[in-house]
Amino acid sequence: MDFNRTVLVTGGSGFIGSHLVCSLVYRHPDWRIINLDNLDYCCSTRSLESVEDRANYTFIRGDVCNSRLVNHIFSTENIDVIFHLAAKTHVESSFETPSSFQRVNIDGTRVLLGAAHQARHQPQRFIYVSTDEVYGASLDEVFDESSPLRPSNPYSATKAAAEFLVRSYWDKYKFPIIITRSNNIYGPRQYTEKVIPRFLTLLQMNKRCTIQGTLPKSRHFLFVDDAINAFRLVLEKGIVGEIYNVGTSCEIPIMQLARELVKMVKNVPDSEVNDWLEFVPDRPQVDLRYPITCEKLQQLGWRADVSWAEGIRQTVKWYQDNPDFWSDASEDQGQIRVQLEKATNK
Repeated sequence: MDFNRTVLVTGGSGFIGSHLVCSLVYRHPDWRIINLDNLDYCCSTRSLESVEDRANYTFIRGDVCNSRLVNHIFSTENIDVIFHLAAKTHVESSFETPSSFQRVNIDGTRVLLGAAHQARHQPQRFIYVSTDEVYGASLDEVFDESSPLRPSNPYSATKAAAEFLVRSYWDKYKFPIIITRSNNIYGPRQYTEKVIPRFLTLLQMNKRCTIQGTLPKSRHFLFVDDAINAFRLVLEKGIVGEIYNVGTSCEIPIMQLARELVKMVKNVPDSEVNDWLEFVPDRPQVDLRYPITCEKLQQLGWRADVSWAEGIRQTVKWYQDNPDFWSDASEDQGQIRVQLEKATNK
């Protein structure tokens, strides 16, 4: 079968990547979608069961840092579009093993950029999916795309460094890159180290939600479907060389989030909610909030359509319906990883 466009998604078996892959496979049967993923602990082949037999979907298990593999893909496939999502993202782990974050997030981006730029068939777009954390924390400043980058942990520092690599290919070669910076994305199939699935999984195990520290942390939560729509829009209408914030006005304090999820999952009265909360030591570096403005993306026609009430309802229901989804995610996961007890609020 001849395809009109070939799209490479790195990290396509992860939470955001799998939603993006499924969206592209179903919406564009005339496109070939290639998923390159090494199936790290936070990925699951179950996330892509609905598309694995589709004629326009191909899975390649491999490491984005493997230059021989990546060069082979670009030499044998006419890649038109790259969505680069493959990354290590857990903030607390980045303090414990910063070298692994440097390898995947920086070196992996370097390998992918080099192969894409040198390919015989030149890609039309290289979309790098970054994070709002590159801006650092804010008390009252709202970040736009021109705000300075002040990453405050090894994870966000490696994402910022990778951005500079991506930008250098635009500055020197006019290689058609676009960068996105997203707020906290949530929804079904997110691994249990992130705050919403962590709280939900703990509650389903009849354990208390662990609140890190006592500082008034809050996060802006964007439902995954809205994020995927943003990435697809950037592909079609985004201007090469530009950066687009992908965010939401839905800012929720972590304490409020925990209380809300306790009520939804445990169905207890207000007087008993605190019984399901537990304060634990904070992580080494804490950013209280990451407010961003998305006017540039909105000018392309994007809006966040899924309300918090609807998004969290869908998310809670999915975790209730799929309690064993992550039970075989890794060999050492007899108790859904230690991260459940100490995972980050990002």
